[in-house]
Amino acid sequence: MFKKMIYLINLVLLLVLTNSASAQILWDEGGPDNLWSTALNWSTDEVPTSTDPASIDAPENTHCEIIDGITAECETLRVGNATFTTNLDISGGSLTASGAYIGVDSPAGHGLNMSGGLFTTGGLHIGWAGIGTLNMTGGVIELSNNLIIPGRTGGIGTAHLNGGTIYASDLRLTSEDGQLDITLGTLILDGNDIDAVQKFIDDEWLTAYDGQGRINMDYNVTNEGKTTLTGSALLEPVPADGATMAPGEVELSWTKLDPLLPGDPVTVDVYFTDNLDDLLYFTDPASITLISNQDATSVTVQVQSKTRYYWAVDCYVFPGVPQYGPIFSFYVDNLAPRVDAGTDIATWLEGGSRTGSLDATVVDEEATTVQWSVISEPNEEMAVIENPTAEDTNVTLSAVGEYVLELTATDSEYSGSDTVTINVYEDSCEAAKSLPNYEPILGDLNGDCKVDEADMALLEENWLKENALTDGWHKIE
Repeated sequence: MFKKMIYLINLVLLLVLTNSASAQILWDEGGPDNLWSTALNWSTDEVPTSTDPASIDAPENTHCEIIDGITAECETLRVGNATFTTNLDISGGSLTASGAYIGVDSPAGHGLNMSGGLFTTGGLHIGWAGIGTLNMTGGVIELSNNLIIPGRTGGIGTAHLNGGTIYASDLRLTSEDGQLDITLGTLILDGNDIDAVQKFIDDEWLTAYDGQGRINMDYNVTNEGKTTLTGSALLEPVPADGATMAPGEVELSWTKLDPLLPGDPVTVDVYFTDNLDDLLYFTDPASITLISNQDATSVTVQVQSKTRYYWAVDCYVFPGVPQYGPIFSFYVDNLAPRVDAGTDIATWLEGGSRTGSLDATVVDEEATTVQWSVISEPNEEMAVIENPTAEDTNVTLSAVGEYVLELTATDSEYSGSDTVTINVYEDSCEAAKSLPNYEPILGDLNGDCKVDEADMALLEENWLKENALTDGWHKIE
C-alpha cells in the first residue's frame, strides 16, 4: 500500500507539472510477474485501455513484457521519464498506441526491445529528450506517422534494426545524436524518400552493420509506391547472415576488404563458435580461432542440428592492426523438403482423355514421403493420378479445363509443397494458341493453326476485292 501511495503522489505531481487532462497510468511492477496484462503491475491496479496514457518509468532495470496471447493498448506510450533504467520487451502478441516515446527526459537509458509480435502506433520517437534505444530482432512495427530519432533537441536516440520490419510514413534522423543501423531488418517508407535517405547515409547517421556494410534502397521496386531499405555486409558472408543451413559440412566464405594500396595483401582472422559470449567478450580467442592472420577467403566447418553458430572475420588492411568485422550468425536445422512439381502444362484431349507424366523433383537431407493431390479440377474425379505416393507418376485427365495438382513432401519434421497447373483444351490448335509465345502462321486465314486448301479458298473468294476509301473527304458516322 505504501508503494502505491508513492506512485499516486508522483502521478498527482506529474499532472500538475504537465497540465495534463488525462491521468498517466504508471508501471510499478507490483504483480507476481512482468506482464503488461497483469493489473497489479500498474499504479491503478487496472490494465491501461485505449484512452489511458501509459508510462513505464520505474523501478530500476524493469522489463515490462508483452508476449504471445497478450493484446495490449494505451492512448500514448512512454518508456523512461525517471532516473531508472526501464525497458519494454515485445516478443509476441500486440500493442496499439496513438504515439510512443522511448527515453522521455531523463539521462538514464530506456529501451524498446522487440523480437516478435506487432506494435501499431502513430509516431515513434526514440530519444525524446533523454536516452532511448530500439533493439529490434523480429516482429513488425507499423507506424501511421514518422520514425523520429532523436525525438527532440537534447535527446539521444539509437535504433538497431537487426531483424523484423518497420513500416513508417517517413524517417527523420534529426541530428548527429540520432543513429539507425540496419543488419537483417527492413525499413519501408511511404513514397519516394531516396534523396532524404541518401543524405542520412552521407552524414553517417544511417549505417549498415555498424559502418561495415552498405544500405540497399529502392523506390517502387520491392514495394509499390514505397522506399525499401535493407543492409548488407561489405564482407558478403556465405552463409548469408541469419540463414538456415542443413547439418553436416558447411563452407564459410567471405570477400576481403580492399587493400590500402592496390596489390597489398589483406590477411584475416576468422572466429567461429556456438556461444555468442565467446565473441562478444573474447575471453579465450584461441578456442574459437579458425584462421589466424592468413590470406584466405573460405574455411569449412562441421555443424550440428538445432544449433545457432556465430562467426566473424577481422581483416588486416594495415599490417598488424586488425579491422574488427561484424558478428554473423546462421542456424542449423533439418531443412524442409524443397519441392518442384514441374513446369505448367498445356495439352488437349484425344479420344475423350489425355494421359501424361508428372515430372517432379524433391530435394531433402532426410528420407521423405510424397503425396500428390488434386487441388482443383473442372468436374469431380476428372483427374486420376496413377500412383499418388510416387515422385514421378502419370495422370489421366478427362475433361476440358484447368487442373491444379499439388505435390507435398514430408520428412521427420517438416513438409514442403509445390503445385503444377495443367490446362486441357479441345484440340492441339487451341492448346498452341494458349502459349505466351504463340504467333499465327502467315497465311493461316481461318485460324486453325495450319495453311491449307481452306485458307486458299478464302483467298480466292476475296481475290481482287478491296475496301480502301474512295471518298477523299469521308464522314465518320
